[in-house]
Amino acid sequence: MRTLITGGAGFIGINLAKKILETGEDVVVVDNFFRPGTLQNFKWLEEQQFPGNLSVISLDVRIDWKRLKKIIDDYQIDALYHLAGQVAVTTSVVNPREDFEINALGTFNVLEAIRLSERKPLIIYTSTNKVFGGMEDIEIVEREKDYIYKDFPLGIPESRTLDFHSPYGCSKGAADQYVHDYGRIYGLKTVVFRQSAIYGLRQMGVEDQGWVAWFTIAAVCNKKITIYGNGKQVRDVLFVDDLVNAFQLATDNIHKTAGKVFNIGGGPNFKMSLLECLGMLEELLGKKIELTFDNWRPGDQPVYISDIRKAKETFGWEPKIGLQEGVRRLFEWVKANTELFAYIEHNPVFKK
Repeated sequence: MRTLITGGAGFIGINLAKKILETGEDVVVVDNFFRPGTLQNFKWLEEQQFPGNLSVISLDVRIDWKRLKKIIDDYQIDALYHLAGQVAVTTSVVNPREDFEINALGTFNVLEAIRLSERKPLIIYTSTNKVFGGMEDIEIVEREKDYIYKDFPLGIPESRTLDFHSPYGCSKGAADQYVHDYGRIYGLKTVVFRQSAIYGLRQMGVEDQGWVAWFTIAAVCNKKITIYGNGKQVRDVLFVDDLVNAFQLATDNIHKTAGKVFNIGGGPNFKMSLLECLGMLEELLGKKIELTFDNWRPGDQPVYISDIRKAKETFGWEPKIGLQEGVRRLFEWVKANTELFAYIEHNPVFKK
């Protein structure tokens, strides 16, 4: 099995590449190295000793689709994980054109590279729960430290009507549907993962994306933390090792997963609010974390929890790493690698 990972130097990509290389299989990492931390991730991966062979190619999916097609055939790629993307709602509101070009056009280019290749590898695309929009019609209950659904104790299923709401939702949602329909129209082996909040090691979190990692980095590095809203917002969170396991199981069972869409998150047993996460960090730090509060962000769901039963029924996946263990692992990694987070000093939003 030969694997290609777009956005392979990013947080999820680097963890996936590491796991595959450890099995002795070959990996081609494709990235434009634009996002902070990607060069550090690449250097770290290159320093490791793996039985599998690693190839790294600088490429931008917005423009280099013909080159990507050649790479697929030249490297005889069997599986392609499309992780390259613009990842923040707030950034999409500020610059919707760039968001569209990266997420929608970039994904279309990847699909065309696969369709026109000789290899036609399977593709797993990382979509998002934001394709469901604000879900204002779903009744929620506000409690002391969180929100819960009134009528969806197991979370939101894949059958929920799409309602993109933000530019980010539109670009990811368009890509989501393109991947799904390229499977139906052209017979490609496509899988869509609608992911909830993913967190873990080598995540260079920032204020507008990767909130578990950002809270952890800011708390350890003594930086300002602003809560947008009241902090009771709930997400089902998933440690990156569990996501990587989902990628591998879906690939191994492609005869069952091809052409399907799956919610991939922690589910109802792995949910927490922003305030609950900060409480865990305060215990690990042994001190109170200073907070400021601001207005809600556009399109922010008060609660989102994935119904993940379809993934378990179809290819036998479910999350294993609990909240306390996952947050502790991330906290210890951040403490041991504070030099990686110098990027926050270049943005005044992140200054203490």
